Amino acid sequence: MAVPGPRTLMVAILAAALTYGCSPVEVAVGAGAATGVAASQERGILTSAKDTAISFQIQELWFRTNHEMFGKLSTSVSEGRALLTGKVQDPEMRVEAVKLAWQVDGIAEVINEIEVVNTGSLVDSARDFWITTQLRGHLTFDKDIRSINYSIDTVNGTVFLMGIARDQAELDRVTNHARNLAYVRRVVSYVRVAA
Repeated sequence: MAVPGPRTLMVAILAAALTYGCSPVEVAVGAGAATGVAASQERGILTSAKDTAISFQIQELWFRTNHEMFGKLSTSVSEGRALLTGKVQDPEMRVEAVKLAWQVDGIAEVINEIEVVNTGSLVDSARDFWITTQLRGHLTFDKDIRSINYSIDTVNGTVFLMGIARDQAELDRVTNHARNLAYVRRVVSYVRVAA
C-alpha cells in the first residue's frame, strides 16, 4: 500500500465528513484545525499526514483480520515508528497484530507493547483512561511543554509516551508529570529528542 499524499488525505477527510452530515463550514473549520495542528508539530505537515495514514492502514488491517484485535489494540505513529499497545488474551493475536503492522508501507519500526493478560477489568480500563486524561491535561497546561508533540497510551498502569521532544529538559518534564500521577506503575518513553 502506498502512503497517500496530503492532498489525497484531505480529499478523503472531506468526503468522510460530508458523508456523515457535516456542513461545508464544519468541514472547512475541521480541516483548517487539523492542518494547523499538523503544522505546529515538530514533525511537520507531510510527516504528520504520512503517520496518520500509516496508523489508519494498521487499524484497517486489524479490523479486516479480527474485530476483537481492532477493538482491543491501539497504535500511535511518529516518524514511521508505530507503537502498538493494548491487552489481548491470545498470544497468537499479539503476534498477528505485529505482523500486520509490518505490512504497511512507510513503517520504519514497530514497537510491540501489547500485553497478554488473562482478563482485564472495567476498573483497570477506567483507571488507565483516567491516567491518560490527567497526563494530557498536565502536558497541555505546562507552558514549557509543547503537548501536541506527544501521544500517550496507558495499559495496566504503564504509561507509554511517543513523539518528539524539543529538548531533554522538556522530555524530563513530561516523564516527571507521568511518574507523579496516582496509579502509574511505570513510564516507558519512545520519545525522540529533536536534534
